[in-house]
Amino acid sequence: MTNPGRGARWDAAWRMILRQEANVSAAVSLLVLVIWVLSGGSFWPRWVWFGLAVPLALQVGVRRGLRAPRGQRLLTVHSAVSVVLAFTALAIWVLMGASRAFWPVWPALGLGIALALHGWIRHGLSAGRERALIDRVDVLTRTRSGAVDVQAAELRRIERDLHDGAQARMVSVAMNLGLAEELLDKDPQLVAELVAESRSSMLTALDELRTVMRGIQPPVLADRGLEGAVRALALHLAVPVTVASEIPGQAPPPVESAVYFAVSECLANVVKHSGARRAEVDLGYRDGVLSVVVSDDGDGGASMTAGTGLRGVALRLEVFDGRVALTSPAGGPTVVRMEVPCELSSPRT
Repeated sequence: MTNPGRGARWDAAWRMILRQEANVSAAVSLLVLVIWVLSGGSFWPRWVWFGLAVPLALQVGVRRGLRAPRGQRLLTVHSAVSVVLAFTALAIWVLMGASRAFWPVWPALGLGIALALHGWIRHGLSAGRERALIDRVDVLTRTRSGAVDVQAAELRRIERDLHDGAQARMVSVAMNLGLAEELLDKDPQLVAELVAESRSSMLTALDELRTVMRGIQPPVLADRGLEGAVRALALHLAVPVTVASEIPGQAPPPVESAVYFAVSECLANVVKHSGARRAEVDLGYRDGVLSVVVSDDGDGGASMTAGTGLRGVALRLEVFDGRVALTSPAGGPTVVRMEVPCELSSPRT
């Protein structure tokens, strides 16, 4: 990041040096003029003045060029230097009497061609950068929207699970306890049954709360990392799943969470829709990219647009610049390849 104070100090120092150089050049110009007046002869001081003016003009041109916007500075400096050099050639031709052929046209032409080539290259690079920036903005806009959609869906799911599960059971427990309080002196046997029922409902509500919490951030993911969490997930599926992993470290927790739920969704699709007899999960990391391949020997025919599952996986991973590729011909096999760029930290011990 540029330091504005440092830039202002450098600009002030440059102005001071340029001012002092101009004062020295003016003093030297006056001195040679006095010497010429005293000695006479042809008006040779014009060459001294010319020699003093060229460096000053170059410095002023470079300084103005460097004050241009960051992406245009090099081309602006090139333009300023080219103009100064072209006028230098013209001034030499004039000082020499302007009696020969107009040779300054050739250096001016060469400087103009070089400047035009520089401008053409700069325009091409700018167009490429602008296109890349536009594409990047489109991706960020889409992923931000996808992240908002995924978060909203997750919040709705959590709210629904709490409302239909734990909340309903806790309301039932509160009603049973209220009824038991009223019947405490009248029917102790019924009170005991109500308390037992309340205890059972409370234990069930706790299990449902743990299930909701595992849906937010599975404890196994924090304890064992991505590989251990995927292996634990595979153990509870009706379809045999083989897990292979070559990850030499730990991905960032948000990436691990996103990849875990993506794998979970893919394996759920295998169990519910594929008719597969077996499935495989291959975890790997290479060249700064975490890759996950989920494959099965099912009936195939899966599509990114047929339902919300794989589309939700793509949206979840796009938040981290991830990509999802699906290959699922009729008759199988189905292969879902997911890639997420990330940096790994040291592995868990």
